[in-house]
Amino acid sequence: MFKEVFGLFIIYILLVIFVMVGVAFLTLLERKVLGYIHVRKGPNKVGFVGILQPFSDAIKLFTKEQTFPFLSNYLCYYFAPVFSLFLALLVWFVMPYFTGLISFELGLLFFLCCTSLGVYTVMIAGWSSNSNYALLGGLRAVAQTISYEVSLALILLSFVFLIGSYNLVKFYDFQIYIWMIFFTFPLAMVWFTSCLAETNRTPFDFAEGESELVSGFNVEYSSGGFALIFLAEYASILFMSMLFCIIFLGSDISSLMFYFKLSFISFMFIWVRGTMPRFRYDKLMYLAWKGFLPLSLNYLLFFMGISIYLFFLLV
Repeated sequence: MFKEVFGLFIIYILLVIFVMVGVAFLTLLERKVLGYIHVRKGPNKVGFVGILQPFSDAIKLFTKEQTFPFLSNYLCYYFAPVFSLFLALLVWFVMPYFTGLISFELGLLFFLCCTSLGVYTVMIAGWSSNSNYALLGGLRAVAQTISYEVSLALILLSFVFLIGSYNLVKFYDFQIYIWMIFFTFPLAMVWFTSCLAETNRTPFDFAEGESELVSGFNVEYSSGGFALIFLAEYASILFMSMLFCIIFLGSDISSLMFYFKLSFISFMFIWVRGTMPRFRYDKLMYLAWKGFLPLSLNYLLFFMGISIYLFFLLV
């Protein structure tokens, strides 16, 4: 028993290390891609063609002096970024290992729980610094995250009815011959857009965008605290890309092609940032409640109907 638990612990530590390295190079990819979109080079001085730039940034951020607002709620302010990164890494538990190492039956429910808890870290980070700007940014981020989580949950529920399980491994069995994206393309687009809103990315980066805000809920954070929030956001982007590939693009994680697909979806997050203008806040809410919610509900009812029909057909 002890050996099994210790083995799982070592595997998860390795997974966290690889995710952190992936996040480091995702930031480099973003700066390079945005550089070429802007017709410039991007980072190219540190190391060979700028490959060590993320590590240079990490050293700079974590060695800077930590500052705390005088009127902040110290403990909440200090631990909010820590819990944010913890949740962003914890959700990687649902990655479907076919060897049965960590993956478990209720993976999709676990994912929804972790993403819902992520809302609280944003809210506490915005509130605890006792700054009006941070609080306003936090409220905006929380409102949009809650709005788009509804669509995400309904889309996942549609696939639960179709597949009959919360286990992500089942997606591999159902996509051996054809990928889900071919017959649920509108859902794939809604899922991708909701992922952009969920991770506070352009064109939905209201938490850090409007003229009256400086940098959203993280405006009072510097050095290590800012770095942890930054790492949590990019770890979430990588995870959402991985989940998109598992649900819509086949999920054989033992093949090299899976990681090319994951890299392409991550690249699309950056591509959207370089090309799309920011939405207006009321249009963001209108899109969530009047656009995506009815579409997700219709697909949910459609998949429920298919499941019930197949059940009676087989019985």
